[in-house]
Amino acid sequence: MAKEFVFRGKKFEEIKNMNIKEFAGLLTARERRTLIRGFTDEQKILLEKIRKNRPKLRTHCRDMIIVPDMVGKIINVYSGKTFMPVRVEKEMLGHRLGEFVLTRNKVAHSAPGIGATRSSAALSVR
Repeated sequence: MAKEFVFRGKKFEEIKNMNIKEFAGLLTARERRTLIRGFTDEQKILLEKIRKNRPKLRTHCRDMIIVPDMVGKIINVYSGKTFMPVRVEKEMLGHRLGEFVLTRNKVAHSAPGIGATRSSAALSVR
């Protein structure tokens, strides 16, 4: 039996029926203030596209707070270099889109070059 999703004591169906102001009351202070202040123009456009079920959503709005309308959608979020797909799940509610797309990659260094170490500096370069 699958465990039922509960967010701050509310079931997902109850959360989906809430408006933005009521949903903001369930969030932490920073996210609540952001939602009460209102969305920016880019965020409003993104939310309209999500509600219209556009197939390919691409956005630079990494600071967009995940609201119940986004659950189940795949949104391509800009990482600074490419657009990375993010599948929005119920557990992501109240977080920001940018939290799920890393902007820095792991650095993989190769072998050191000539002159990089004391032993390789002594080698003659021919």
